[in-house]
Amino acid sequence: MGSRDEFLLDSYSATVTQVAHTASAAVAHIKVRKPPQRGTAGGQGSGSGFLFTPDGFAITNAHVVEGASELRAAFVDGTESAARLVGIDASTDIAVLRFESHPSAFLPLGSSAGLQPGQLAVAVGNPLGFDFTVTAGIVSALGRSLPSRGGRMIEDVIQTDVALNPGNSGGPLLDSTSQVIGVNTAVIPSAQGLSFAVAIDTARWVAGELMRHGTVRRGKLGVQCAAVPLPRRWVRENEWPVATGVRVVEVVAGSAAARDGLRSGDILVGCDGTPLAQLSDLLKRLAGEGYGRPLLLKLLRPVAGTLTPFYLTVSPGG
Repeated sequence: MGSRDEFLLDSYSATVTQVAHTASAAVAHIKVRKPPQRGTAGGQGSGSGFLFTPDGFAITNAHVVEGASELRAAFVDGTESAARLVGIDASTDIAVLRFESHPSAFLPLGSSAGLQPGQLAVAVGNPLGFDFTVTAGIVSALGRSLPSRGGRMIEDVIQTDVALNPGNSGGPLLDSTSQVIGVNTAVIPSAQGLSFAVAIDTARWVAGELMRHGTVRRGKLGVQCAAVPLPRRWVRENEWPVATGVRVVEVVAGSAAARDGLRSGDILVGCDGTPLAQLSDLLKRLAGEGYGRPLLLKLLRPVAGTLTPFYLTVSPGG
């Protein structure tokens, strides 16, 4: 191994070590007790979560805490705390907890909008009961979709090759600056190197809705979407403020999108005069104050080999 390879290895190790050290105090081992249900004996489960505010709010996966009768959080310093469920959103597999007592550490939420395949990704969690385990890898792909337990597709999911196991669910996926870029949510047991995280831009918005309202109300368009780069020439000529849009991958038959004329291949670039750079931007327009209101969409539609601007008014279903 040459001196350059040794330097790179040392730099990589130093970065991962620093991220792990920074994150470990804010990551919790979530212990879950579930009551007996019809046909089940109940029992215990566990997962991961992480503090993202200084006053004890934490993010985890919805599937970790759903149906829980008791929640507790254990920290790397050996302390434990009772936890209260603030809100849960099965459609994105995100839940927010509030810890009664907690360390002063918390993790800053970064942005998933500028992620690139190949960049470093570090996971901290509690796989298979092994507390506070660190694994590292790279961002493998962006814009993936995963089915949620709520029946919807979770869009703009981050794919990594970071080793995850049961118990990592709900833990943070971090970049080289120790900012959270995703919430680890799933692995495919039959495949190696396929792990997934909910993008932090989606998780941040959902967490805000849960903290304000305890739930997320959404209008339904009936589309599957993924963020894509916009043509550079179009961005330049239109002095467009963002470089990405939201491509419609599939339109569900009989949905509001199908009824009002959206097509597979359309690239959504604006909504009610606001640019759409990623899926979370569209989700915000479908929820909160925008819930139940018609949307004026600006889009680019492939016509005869060119992208032609269109405007459509779409009325989401409830």
